[in-house]
This record gives sequence, structure tokens and C-alpha cells, in this order.
Amino acid sequence: MDAREAILARVRDALGRSQTEPAPPVPRGYRAHSDVVPGSGEAVDLLVDRLVDYRANVHRCREAELADTLGDLLGDVGSVVVPPGLPPEWVGAATAGGARTLLDTADEPLPNAALDTAGAVLTAARVAIAETGTIVLDGEPDQGRRAITLVPDRHVCVLHARQVVATVPEAVAVLGQHPHRPMTWVAGPSATSDIELIRVEGVHGPRTLDVVIVT
Repeated sequence: MDAREAILARVRDALGRSQTEPAPPVPRGYRAHSDVVPGSGEAVDLLVDRLVDYRANVHRCREAELADTLGDLLGDVGSVVVPPGLPPEWVGAATAGGARTLLDTADEPLPNAALDTAGAVLTAARVAIAETGTIVLDGEPDQGRRAITLVPDRHVCVLHARQVVATVPEAVAVLGQHPHRPMTWVAGPSATSDIELIRVEGVHGPRTLDVVIVT
């Protein structure tokens, strides 16, 4: 038996032993809700506070102001990646200033080189968590593949106030309705720190995150 076979044998043995008994029950005594009502002004204010702390750009607007807000944000980016299920009025607003639309679909995904040179990507989101400042995408047609929100250097994400919940368990309850969907959890622009704790942005994703909250 060579080294590879020995390692695989030990893995199989461990897996076999781990499956001989039922998994222990998961403690569910943690806090599942807060006093902050989902979608309330308090929930949105808390989310904004966290997002700003993470260096995201936050823009609040009414539904009637959304087109102008997107036009202002994306008017000079050159090209915008959009998923197939994005509302047409959002796409029209984003490209009204002359930006080129780059449609990404499951059947015809854009190559990584095209994503890398795109000016921005525009998506919706599934849910946002106020306490942690996290936005979650779950791959639905208005959010698209994970790659389109990871490769372009700028992500513009539209979020409605009604999608903002206070706690992680509340968000997991929403996401648990469709557990098969791939999830992307976003908390501010992509950033990491080196061994001297010097912040470096854009290593694993967009350096700029614009969150448009529709109230």
C-alpha cells in the first residue's frame, strides 16, 4: 500500500466510524430574534451603520428615485454585467448614460476575462442582516452566478428595506426555504490584512461595494 492508498484508507475508516451513530442534537437555545422589527427604519439604520463601518458606499432612495440613483452610480462605468432576471427598468437606468450591457446567463456565461474588465456588476439580493452588516445573494435570476459578483471590481447591489432582518437566525430562516441555492455572503468590499495587519482591499472580490437601499 502506497502513501496515497494509506491516507484514503484512513479517511474511509474515519468516515465509516463517524456514521455508525446518529449525529448529536444541535443546541437551539441561541437568540433567534431581536426586538428590531424586520424592514423597519431601525433595522435599516443598523444595517447602514455596519455597512459604512465596513467601508461600503450606501445610498438610500425611494422607489421612484431608484432609476436616477442607478444612473448616477453607473453612468460612467463603461460596461455593466447584469444577470438575466434583473428588472428591465434597472438595466435601462443603469445603461441610460451609455454604459454597455454585458448579459451573463447560465447557458452563455461571460468569460472571466470579460468579467475582469467590466466596469461594474448590478444585482439584487435575497436578504440582509442588520446586526452583522451582511448581504446575502442566493443565485436567483436577479442575482446571477457567484462569479459575476466576485470578479468585477465594483458591485452595485439593490436592496429593499423589507429584505432587512436583524439577526443571522432570521436570515437563515429565509435562506432555509431554498437550501439548495448557492449563497454568497457579502460584508463590505473584499478585504484582508497581511501579517502586519495592513488592510488590503480587492484580493478576493470587488474593491468597491455600492449598496442601494430602497425605502
